[in-house]
Order: sequence, then C-alpha cells, then structure tokens
Amino acid sequence: MSTENIATAAPVTLTVGAVAELKKLIDQQEITEEYGLRIGVEGGGCSGMNYILGFDQKKEGDTEFAIEGIRVFMNKAHGMYLAGMEIDFKSGLEARGFTFNNPNATSTCGCGSSFSA
Repeated sequence: MSTENIATAAPVTLTVGAVAELKKLIDQQEITEEYGLRIGVEGGGCSGMNYILGFDQKKEGDTEFAIEGIRVFMNKAHGMYLAGMEIDFKSGLEARGFTFNNPNATSTCGCGSSFSA
C-alpha cells in the first residue's frame, strides 16, 4: 500500500456504533483489503448535497486515513464540507441506519441524508 495521500488525522469521526456496524458489513459482504469506506458528498437531495457512504476503491485525488482499523477514502475537495462531522449508526424503533452530525451544514432535510453548507 502506498503511503502517498495518507492523512495522519481523520477529518471525520465514527462512533462506536458506526464502527461496529461497518465492521459487521465488512465481514458479511467479504470486503477485501483493496476496498475502503468512501465518505463524501455529491450534488442533489432536497437540501442541495447528499452524503456518500459506501465501500469503494481508492481513486485519484483521494486522501486515505484509518479509523479504528477501517480504511477510509475521501476526495480532498470534500473535506471542506465534512471536516468535524460525526457518523453514527442508529438501530432503534424510530430510526435505523447511519446518521450524519455535520457542523458545517447550515440546513438539513427531514431524513438527514442531504444538507446545504
């Protein structure tokens, strides 16, 4: 693995619940070492931007970092929208899935999957 574009400090955090769920998904889906968790943004959604969260291979322009043994990729340009964000996993009766607590968001939609900054 090349050390080029590997960050020393992660710009986002994962809660204990998110780490546990991600590790479970990695095991269940048999995600290989060449893949990592992609965290990012894309245009769209009811508030202007959608979050990206899924397993992918490293691409040109990505910064790589590790959180609790999970390989994470983020496009450098997305850092300004995601710096300081916390990703959690909820498994209660009222909510189930990954949630995003983003201090850079000026507004979010009702479902929490899109935001504006």
